[in-house]
Amino acid sequence: MNKHARLFLALGALSAAVSVALGAAANHALAERLANTLAWFQTALHYQQFHALGLMLVGLVAAHFPTSRWVVAAGGLMVAGTLLFSGNLYLRSLAGFHDLHAVTPIGGGAFILAWLALALGISTGRNSMDT
Repeated sequence: MNKHARLFLALGALSAAVSVALGAAANHALAERLANTLAWFQTALHYQQFHALGLMLVGLVAAHFPTSRWVVAAGGLMVAGTLLFSGNLYLRSLAGFHDLHAVTPIGGGAFILAWLALALGISTGRNSMDT
């Protein structure tokens, strides 16, 4: 398995673990603190969890298309989207930090571009089984 495949599989698994830990903390230790911002926190969790699986998918695709720059770009964009979209919503809900609120849609755009890049990588890539 190539380095990009391993990287995105590991990042996806790590992101999934972090999202489960954050979700448990929100339901148990942070429930009162999140009373007014729970919707933001839950949205951040939802998108992080979905894109953690997406990162693992990118890793599997990267194993089959090791030279596809589109697939590598998809993984990078999913990481960026998670940090910008979910990370910003976590900051807003947990710390009340709203100065970077304009970053959230940029993260959402990164998610959209990631899925488009993955589609291009799959449709234009060649793997070792192609003749």
